[in-house]
Amino acid sequence: MQPYVPYSLLAVAAYALVAPLMRIATSGANAIPSDVAAAISNIILVAAAIAVVLVSGQDFTGHVGNPKVVYVLGAGCFLAIGILSYYRALALGPVSVVTPIFATFLVFSSVIGVLALGESVTLRKVVGIVCAIGGVYLVSTA
Repeated sequence: MQPYVPYSLLAVAAYALVAPLMRIATSGANAIPSDVAAAISNIILVAAAIAVVLVSGQDFTGHVGNPKVVYVLGAGCFLAIGILSYYRALALGPVSVVTPIFATFLVFSSVIGVLALGESVTLRKVVGIVCAIGGVYLVSTA
């Protein structure tokens, strides 16, 4: 098994609970505004990331001057836009529709990986992307 597979599975298991929990928190009686929910939940993310960096002995400040930090900053900006939009969508719509639409980022990330990063294209990947698009269409339309 590749070393990234257990982390990928853990990510899926954990992330599967985000949408339902955010939908409950941001809708109905006593709803928390989605932007406030994003701030609170991401404070936990930042605290956890800092804890992992400290516990693992990684040099945080030494990487701030790295020329590639511009990519990290760009990713952070797009992550902020994506998460704030996602949480707002969850506050307004059903998890069963919002989450599959949001999940198409996987399709777009895969296409960007092929086009911009030179990753390989296989028939299997193309079929998977087409199936993902079809699944989102089926779930998100009336």
